[in-house]
Amino acid sequence: MDEVARSGEPRSGQAGPLMASAAYQGSPTEIAEARHLARDFLTRVQADHGLPVSDRVMDVVQLVVSELVTNACKHAPGPLLVSLELSGGSVEITVWDSAPALPVARAADPGRVGQHGLEIVMAVCQGFEVRREPVGKRTTVSVVLADDPGGDVAGRAPAP
Repeated sequence: MDEVARSGEPRSGQAGPLMASAAYQGSPTEIAEARHLARDFLTRVQADHGLPVSDRVMDVVQLVVSELVTNACKHAPGPLLVSLELSGGSVEITVWDSAPALPVARAADPGRVGQHGLEIVMAVCQGFEVRREPVGKRTTVSVVLADDPGGDVAGRAPAP
């Protein structure tokens, strides 16, 4: 892993990092390193900025990073970049990889073994966008930091 940046400029007089990013070679062994990057980032957001980060958010962000990095390692040759940024009460997670093909969520199939990562990511994130870049593609998702007092994810209506 090559660290690109571990901290951003503080906003609104807050101390410490509001972003973290790292470059990886694309080896499957680096998936865990990317999860650690996410966990360390959220730990710093909570400790340095006093923003609440629920266990659910900690788990969801690590899961999303793991799924996106796993897909990049499987389907894109070469390096990838992971960045996390605090933006308007959400964590934006961006993964760039070298493959130009855009991912497509497959139809639900309870008999299918594996290949559910994109479905999972789309189910737990409040925003999802994939864009082709001059080289490869950039996938950006957002996860809301706060849970409402009833335990529902902020920004989502409860299931009927």
